[in-house]
Amino acid sequence: MINYDQDFYGWTQEQAALLRAGRLNDLDIENLIEEVETMGRSEKRELESRLTVLLLHLLKWKYQDVRRGRSWELSIIEQRLKFEETLEENPGLKPKLDEILFKAYKFAIIQASRETQLSIKVFPESCPWTFEQITDNAFYPE
Repeated sequence: MINYDQDFYGWTQEQAALLRAGRLNDLDIENLIEEVETMGRSEKRELESRLTVLLLHLLKWKYQDVRRGRSWELSIIEQRLKFEETLEENPGLKPKLDEILFKAYKFAIIQASRETQLSIKVFPESCPWTFEQITDNAFYPE
């Protein structure tokens, strides 16, 4: 058996081969469980990250209107697409959207404050937009 801690890649390949062969008793169950849970957390973090960047750009669009430009518009379009794609690939995350939005918005206002040089108090404490607005390609906060 390949050691999980000494050769992770080799371990993953060995575990996949054991699964394909139906040798379930030979699997490293404890580490497999940990890796599957980690994969799920990774997908959740990816969705949260996409939403954070999208919210950041929406905040900058609203609060730094003098700096609006094609680059910001394209960033908003890109992040909407990436957010939607990640959610489509992971529909099990839909019930967690409120929690993800809450966290993503908190990070977005910190980043927006840093990038705009505006006080964090300028931004609403909770997200002022619905998921429908955030993901609507026609929505740009004024």
